[in-house]
Amino acid sequence: MQQPSTDGPLDRAFAIIGYVASQTRAASVADIAAALSLPLPTAHRLIGNLEQRGLLQKAVGTKRYVVGNQLVTLSARVIGAAFRTARRHAVLRAVAAEIGEQCEIGVVRDNVVAYVDSVRVSQPQGLQFNPGEAAPLHCTSTGKIYMSRLPERAREKLCRALALTRYTETTIVDVERLMEVLDETRKRGWAKTNEEYVRGVVGCAVPILSPDRELIACLGVSVPVARVSFTELDRFIAPLQKAAALLSETILGDNEADVSDAS
Repeated sequence: MQQPSTDGPLDRAFAIIGYVASQTRAASVADIAAALSLPLPTAHRLIGNLEQRGLLQKAVGTKRYVVGNQLVTLSARVIGAAFRTARRHAVLRAVAAEIGEQCEIGVVRDNVVAYVDSVRVSQPQGLQFNPGEAAPLHCTSTGKIYMSRLPERAREKLCRALALTRYTETTIVDVERLMEVLDETRKRGWAKTNEEYVRGVVGCAVPILSPDRELIACLGVSVPVARVSFTELDRFIAPLQKAAALLSETILGDNEADVSDAS
């Protein structure tokens, strides 16, 4: 049986997207062509097509390319759909039952945290992050994890570009202080928030990583401070990390038959 071609226009387009997405800085057409052994005119044509569709875009003030907004939005939707299956929802439900608090899965899209799945427990007094809802980066645990994993220069640039809105008395709105917190988060590998988005609610999150340690999404918990103090959040980290590892295995492993609309 003849094997399908792996060098068609679609293969090359995917290769270009994959290359640009893997870079820590914007890539020029020449960079892309050289890395993928493409003729320069072919690279120009394919990159132009991808740019027209919003899958790639020029970095501000340059002729170099980064991933486009349409690709970021599509990626978040694909990740959300992948998590909304019976098997993965069961993992989320199990960890929520173990720790006794609502758990949610969030991704970053267009510089906000978008929640793609959540499980409520019998005590609904905490902050409820429902699928489809969005929250700021600087005052959520998922947002802190995402920002902490950026290269230092990109991290600082994003911190200075964000509108650091003060939602409560403890919201971090000073760029230098936020950078310090993100550095601590990067070293620790997980994040906490201390009544920074909603007064009276604390939370924490851990990353869900691919085998090559790329961030896929975050698994977090939100709880009233009257029930769990900021320092007591640390006891949730181990079960969250265990569940995050299971979620990573299920989303990237072999897919058995799954029910998409799990309840």
